[in-house]
Amino acid sequence: MTALRGYVERSASDDVLGVHSLDSFTFSVPDLSEAEAFHKSFGLDVQQVGNGLALRTFGHAQTWCTIVEANHKALGYLSFGMFEHDMERFARRLDELGVKRLDPPYGLESNGIWFRDPDGILVELKVAAKSSPDAKAHGQFQSSAPGVAGAPSRKQARMTRPNRLSHVLLFTADVDRAVMFYERVLGLALSDRTGNEIAFLHGKHGSDHHLVAFVKSTGPGIHHTSWEVDSLNDIGLGAMQMADKGFSRGWGLGRHVLGSNYFHYVRDPWGSYTEYSCDMDFIPKDMDWQAGDHDAEDAFYIWGPTPPEDFGVNHELAGR
Repeated sequence: MTALRGYVERSASDDVLGVHSLDSFTFSVPDLSEAEAFHKSFGLDVQQVGNGLALRTFGHAQTWCTIVEANHKALGYLSFGMFEHDMERFARRLDELGVKRLDPPYGLESNGIWFRDPDGILVELKVAAKSSPDAKAHGQFQSSAPGVAGAPSRKQARMTRPNRLSHVLLFTADVDRAVMFYERVLGLALSDRTGNEIAFLHGKHGSDHHLVAFVKSTGPGIHHTSWEVDSLNDIGLGAMQMADKGFSRGWGLGRHVLGSNYFHYVRDPWGSYTEYSCDMDFIPKDMDWQAGDHDAEDAFYIWGPTPPEDFGVNHELAGR
């Protein structure tokens, strides 16, 4: 487990030190063919790369996620993007805080900075183009003129294809500890929280309400990955296309309070979830966003169906 020594004060200037994006992540599954079928049905561009799968969004060259095969589902590592001029500053920050730097995983070429978070999750900081948005992505609420049918036939409905990775929600044994680490070491900022049960963090260079979030469990794992689409209509079409492929278990349609995004979650073959999301709150660069500590009822949703009983279960723990 990584220790923390010392403290680095936040800066509100243009020269603030902090990661700007969640660039990519990796996880393992027992069966790559299942992963390929699920994520292709979801609307992602799935490519075989080496011994694993690369998840991209159509029209975007970035690999948002890499999936490899192992005995059980497990989060591999998180990779955060930083600006090139911040590389040396981050290296000094880790040294000042007593965070032990590590070599990259065997066989992986990387010039990034590697270390583990308090839950033992491997983290990379690397120079990368900013992939988090620079402005709010407004939902495109489609309508039609009087006398014109607005909805296409089922056969003519287009496939939902996400635009980009929005965020990940991770299980952690200690939400307070995770927030402190990701604020001090990565320079993320708290957006909102509910006590020590759940917390949401954003990037200080302008980002959605959260790039990464943490929810309490007895150990680490992935609760869900979230992918941005254009509109409520795309969320509904996505839920239908997944149900048509046999992936009908999930939760939605609904709207969150914290982040304000509309959602539909689809349960994957390993017990975690993949989310269609649109119209999330955006926190501009250098804004003095006032993080709140909210009631439990506001940590979940403002409207929607009752969530599945196992929605908060960390199924990864069974394989550890």
